[in-house]
Amino acid sequence: MAEAAMAKGAVPAKLSPGYRRYALMILVLGYTSSHVDRNIMGILLEPIKAELLLSDTQLGFLSGIAFAIFYATLGIPIALVADRGNRRNIIAWAIAIWSGMTALCGLAGNFWQLALARVGVGVGEAGSSPPSHSMIADMYGPDERASAMAVYSLGVYLGVMIGFLIGGWVAVWYGWRSAFFVVGLPGLLLALLVRFTLVEPERGGVDGMAPEKADTPLNIKTGFGLVREGSRHLWHTAAARHVVCGVTITSFVGYGGVMWGPAFLIRTHGMSIGEVSTFLAIIVGVIGGLGAYIGGHMTDRLARKDERWNTWVVAWAKMLVVPFIAAFYLMDNTPAFYLGTYPISILWVLYVPISFLGAFYLGPSFAMIQTLTPPAKRALASAVMLFILNIIGLGFGPQFVGILSDFFNHTMGMGNQSLRWALFGTSLLNIWAAAHYFLAGHYLKKSSSAGHRA
Repeated sequence: MAEAAMAKGAVPAKLSPGYRRYALMILVLGYTSSHVDRNIMGILLEPIKAELLLSDTQLGFLSGIAFAIFYATLGIPIALVADRGNRRNIIAWAIAIWSGMTALCGLAGNFWQLALARVGVGVGEAGSSPPSHSMIADMYGPDERASAMAVYSLGVYLGVMIGFLIGGWVAVWYGWRSAFFVVGLPGLLLALLVRFTLVEPERGGVDGMAPEKADTPLNIKTGFGLVREGSRHLWHTAAARHVVCGVTITSFVGYGGVMWGPAFLIRTHGMSIGEVSTFLAIIVGVIGGLGAYIGGHMTDRLARKDERWNTWVVAWAKMLVVPFIAAFYLMDNTPAFYLGTYPISILWVLYVPISFLGAFYLGPSFAMIQTLTPPAKRALASAVMLFILNIIGLGFGPQFVGILSDFFNHTMGMGNQSLRWALFGTSLLNIWAAAHYFLAGHYLKKSSSAGHRA
C-alpha cells in the first residue's frame, strides 16, 4: 500500500495497549472540543439572526466560509511542520487557540466582529486533525486503522451533541453569548492535558518501516514542492482520488445539514430551540456515534476478505440513507407516537437512520488516505484532503444552503419553506458521493491485482 522501503529488523514503537487507548481517548476529546466549538453556531443561528439582524447569506458565511477558509488553508503549512516536528505540541497549541477564540465569539457586537472571531476559531482548528491523523496511524497498524479512525471520528458526533445540547439550553436560559463562553473555556484545560500527558509516537513503527528523515530544510520553496508532491500523490492514486471526492461531496451535504438543520426545524415546523437541541443532541451524539463506530469495525472486518469493502461500506451507506433524507425534508410534522402525553414527531424517527448511516464515512475515509500514504507524508496528505473537503464542504456547504434559501424566499416567495427545499436539493448529492466510493473500491482491487497502485 504505502510506498516505503521496509527496514530490516525495524522495531515498532513500544506503546502499551493501555497507553494507546488513553492517547486515542485524549485525541478524541480534542476532536470533540473542535466540533463543539465549530458546530455550536448551528443551534445559535436563529437567536444570532434576531439580535444582529443578519440574512441567511450572512449566517451561511459565519458558519461556513469565515471558519473554513483559514481552517483549510493553514492546515497545509501546519501539516508540513507536523511531518517533521512534534505533533503533540502542535495539537496542544491548536486546542488553546480555538478554545479562546470561541469564547471571544460571545463578545461580538456585530457581524464583522463575530466573523473575525470565527476566523480565529478556524485558525486554531487548522492544527488539530492532520497531526492527530498522523499520530493515530503511527499507533495503530493497517488492520486496526479504520477502527481507530472510527473511534477518533466519534468526536464529530460527540461534539455536535455537546454543542447542540449545552449550547441550546444555555442559550435558552442565559442567551447565545453565554453559550460561547461555556463551551470555549474548558478547552484550555484540555490543551494542558495533551501537552503534558501524551508522547510523540515513532513514525512508521507499526507499519514496519524505517523512519524517513527530511533531507532538505523546510522553507517556502520546499514547502510548495512538498504540497505539490502530496497533491499529486492523492490525485494520481486513483483510489485516494475517489475517496477525496466522495468525502468532499459528503461533507458539502453534511455540513449544510448540520448547520441549517436546527433553523429548518424551528422555522418550518415551529419547534423550540430547547426541543431541537435536545433531540438533535441525543440522536446525532448517540446514534451517529454508534454509526461511526460500527461503520469502522464493519469496514475492518469485511476488508480482511475483500479490500474493496474499505470504501464499499461507505458507498452502500450513502445509497441507503438517501430515501430517509428525502422523506425527512419533504414530510409534514405529523406526530408518530406519544411518549406519555408528549407527541414525538415522525421527523425524529426518520432522523435515526439518517444519523446512523450518515456516520459511516469518516473512519474508513480517513483510514484509507493514511494507508495509501507513506508515514512521513501522512499529516500532509491528511491536510491536503481536509483542505479540499473543508473549502468545498465546510466553507461552501452552509453558504450554498443560505444563498439558495434566500433565493427561494425572495425570488420565488417560498417564505419559511425556502430552507426546506434548499436542504432537500443538496441532500441528493449523496448519490454522487456514493458513486465515488464505489469507484474507489474498484481501483483498490485493480491496484491489488496488478501489484501496483492505479
